[in-house]
Amino acid sequence: MTTDSPTALLVDDEVAIRRMIRIALESQDWRVIEAGSVRSASVEAAMTRPDVILLDLGLPDGEGVDVVRTVRSWSDVPIIVITARDAEHEKVALLDAGADDYITKPFSIPELLARMRAHVRRRARTETQADVVIGPLSIDLAGHVVMRDGERIHLTATEFAVLRVLASNAGRVVTNHHILRSVWGPGAQEEMQYVRVYIAALRKKLEVDPDRPLIIRTEIGVGYRMVP
Repeated sequence: MTTDSPTALLVDDEVAIRRMIRIALESQDWRVIEAGSVRSASVEAAMTRPDVILLDLGLPDGEGVDVVRTVRSWSDVPIIVITARDAEHEKVALLDAGADDYITKPFSIPELLARMRAHVRRRARTETQADVVIGPLSIDLAGHVVMRDGERIHLTATEFAVLRVLASNAGRVVTNHHILRSVWGPGAQEEMQYVRVYIAALRKKLEVDPDRPLIIRTEIGVGYRMVP
């Protein structure tokens, strides 16, 4: 590790799991801070300002979602939930609370590292770049302009509004409810077909093969992820 090594805050109440993940991360030049409770996680997040937070849900003094809400009140640091729970409603609740991603136990360390790197890159890009570049796409969020391989693509106002939500959160899972609330307002929370229709329209215009999308991926039962 060096002074420039990225920092991960690892939150899990099981010491053996923390040790396994810490060893793997440190071998890839990550600096790891550990916490085993909601309280200690909130304190460490504020004191160390990590580059990413890895968060288990079941903690002795509360739920991981409490950490998500606390951290989100003052920081946009990427939060990846590590969970053995596979219920869709729990995943949706976590993402709506502000988590960026989730990975289900058992998981592979290479996959976890890849997701961590992707979220750190996304955050750095958001802080330094006005345009969003995703594969062959260049999206000017302020100017409402979308280019693919140098050619402008025409989108309707609503199509661009949906794309803006996804592009602003590139690499993150965006729930159906978040898209509905952001584009159509709180009164449209049950109109899931709106999202499906406009995602299909965007894929026809942006994907090489809309039936095998590579840019806008479906997270079944949860929402969508725009792959950076």
